[in-house]
Amino acid sequence: MSAPTTTPRQFALVAGEASGDLLASLLLEGLQARWPDMHAAGIGGPRMLARGFESWWPQEKLAVRGYIEVLRHYAEIAGIRRQLKARLLREWPQLFIGVDAPDFNLDLEAGLRGRGLKTVHFVCPSIWAWRADRVEKIRAAADHVLCIFPFEPALLAKQGIAASYVGHPVANVIPITPDRAAARAALGIEADATVVALLPGSRRSELRYLASRFFSAAALMQRAQPALKFIAPVLPALRAEVEQLLAASPMAGQVQLLDGQSHTALAACDVTLIASGTATLEAALFKRPMVIAYNMHSLSWRLMHRQQLQPWVGLPNILCGEFVVPELLQDAATPEALAEATLAWLAAPDRVAALQQRFATLHDELRRDTPTLCADAIQKVLQS
Repeated sequence: MSAPTTTPRQFALVAGEASGDLLASLLLEGLQARWPDMHAAGIGGPRMLARGFESWWPQEKLAVRGYIEVLRHYAEIAGIRRQLKARLLREWPQLFIGVDAPDFNLDLEAGLRGRGLKTVHFVCPSIWAWRADRVEKIRAAADHVLCIFPFEPALLAKQGIAASYVGHPVANVIPITPDRAAARAALGIEADATVVALLPGSRRSELRYLASRFFSAAALMQRAQPALKFIAPVLPALRAEVEQLLAASPMAGQVQLLDGQSHTALAACDVTLIASGTATLEAALFKRPMVIAYNMHSLSWRLMHRQQLQPWVGLPNILCGEFVVPELLQDAATPEALAEATLAWLAAPDRVAALQQRFATLHDELRRDTPTLCADAIQKVLQS
């Protein structure tokens, strides 16, 4: 059976969370520069919408992490995937691009590719860190993988999977030398203040397990150093929940909540207490010392921990190949331990300076013309 006819330059994308929204918006920049009359639709967030993307479902519907948390929302998420697949097979875009969210996108891509629709997966799943079993899924799902770390294409090539290194898009968004003074002025923070940024995650499931711990840790830090200033960037869709958690914490009324503005918060801060995930790499590119934390449902943790292939969880440590910043995970992520590790950075300027130099080298390694390289790779897929 021949594929349905297609309107030129129709792309479908799914980005399932805030970090994917940023990656996809930069990919869209490259596609729009290459094909100015293109149209893209699927599931995306505010940055994608600002580029004219048409989102058929709210991105928040897919922003769930952890085995147990996914099970709670499985029926709704599976329903969205079925409806999306049916619509894509009816409308038949030139290409489907799954942006991260491998649990959702790889199965969807495999189903579409099996019917003859070309697919690209943007961000290689972390098969080098855990879930090595995903290699077979990737091979079945993607005609091509766009990789954000330089060692990944060779790893995939050994498995017979076509891939291109496109750099990490965030490395071009974040300046080599962040302007701390400008960021503080934008947030109304004194130039000489000592600022701690709290980033407990961009998913409801993360906030449930981490936000109260972070606020309790902040209270302990404030008790030790009363002059500390605390800021917390929050996705607008999650603000009401964060406000409730903050009001119930010892830090009620003492943390400045920001609408989004995570990059401004990282530029402004002296140190960040941060949930493991893409935001930790952003913090590294802002050259900020950090304490990485994570906590999830105990069963989810046991299942994931069993599949871990490296001693590190945080991206800065993985990319540097050693524990350059502390990781406090699961039971270790107590308010007391989080507070102690965060305050330790403020007492060690030489240690901070050495870390900043390490992060500057990492930044240079990840900087590439990502929008153009993405468009180059996608054009080759379309012509194949």
